[in-house]
Amino acid sequence: MLSPPDATAPATNAPPAPGAVPATSDPTAPDPTAPTAPAGPAVRRRAARWLAAGAVVWAAATALHASIPNAGVNAGSLFQTLLPWTGLGVPVLLVLAAVLRSRLVAVAVLAPAVVWVTLFGGALTDKRSGGGDLTVVSHNVDEGNTDPAGTARVLAGAGADVLALEELSDASAPVYSRELAAAYPHHAVLGGVGIWSRHPLADVKEVPIMPWTRAMRATVRAPDGPPVAVYAVHLASVRVSAAGFTTGRRNEAARELAAALRAESAPRVVVLGDLNGTYRDRALAPVTSQLRSAQGEAGAGLGFTWPAAFPMARIDDVLVRGLTPRAAWTLPATGSDHLPVAARLTR
Repeated sequence: MLSPPDATAPATNAPPAPGAVPATSDPTAPDPTAPTAPAGPAVRRRAARWLAAGAVVWAAATALHASIPNAGVNAGSLFQTLLPWTGLGVPVLLVLAAVLRSRLVAVAVLAPAVVWVTLFGGALTDKRSGGGDLTVVSHNVDEGNTDPAGTARVLAGAGADVLALEELSDASAPVYSRELAAAYPHHAVLGGVGIWSRHPLADVKEVPIMPWTRAMRATVRAPDGPPVAVYAVHLASVRVSAAGFTTGRRNEAARELAAALRAESAPRVVVLGDLNGTYRDRALAPVTSQLRSAQGEAGAGLGFTWPAAFPMARIDDVLVRGLTPRAAWTLPATGSDHLPVAARLTR
């Protein structure tokens, strides 16, 4: 027979007295119902230190861009191609400094800002001037351009003395020849490149930089000044993929072009074309070390040319030796994926 419950034993399901600690609780454990303390100054200080260190590293990488190794994925060339865009880090860091209310980050941002201004501040000024007796234009007209006639008319309207066109196709080359004939009675096309001139051309020849024709040379003989050796050039394309920045074929073409320029006897030389790389890309140094950029000496702004819809890099250029750039600029977009470039020179 079951015994009745002991009346003197406390009920196990009775609620605890107010303020009492349950027998199973650890009095030393934190109260799970207590509010969590917000992230404090220590967290902000730690984040600020990381950002300040990042700003200094970013500034060092920008200043020492020529020392970034090019082995393997060609990281150095890719970084140099996009070098002007390193300045975008400055406003981003300033915003983060304001969010963190950090003077440390605000001061650290001065490092990349000073480096960028040192490298590119001069490009933001307008260095164009009057004068010049030879105006040149270069344009990668895009093999897939669906309106070569319209592109030719835009180029003819620029009033240049000499045009260099790259990426001509078997179908488009006759169109350019026809549309440009009235303004440019002298022209020569070799492979995918061509030169159109108001003045007679001489010594026209291929410059063998690749297994197929991507460069040519001609002497422009203007009646009112000394002759000029004009090169129309289209270096090999580059690719950005999982394998990195693929530039081997372009680099080899640049070395071949550099050899031709070293052998050039004419005292006045203009190289017009699509280099598929920027003037600062150290892989193009065999060429750029022998020539000066018209945009760098006499341009306004950075003169980006590609892609035409939202230019991010200047891979089309006018390079000179023995001439003085007076002005350099980009022309309005055509049906190509590149913008045309122009320069006014003094022989």
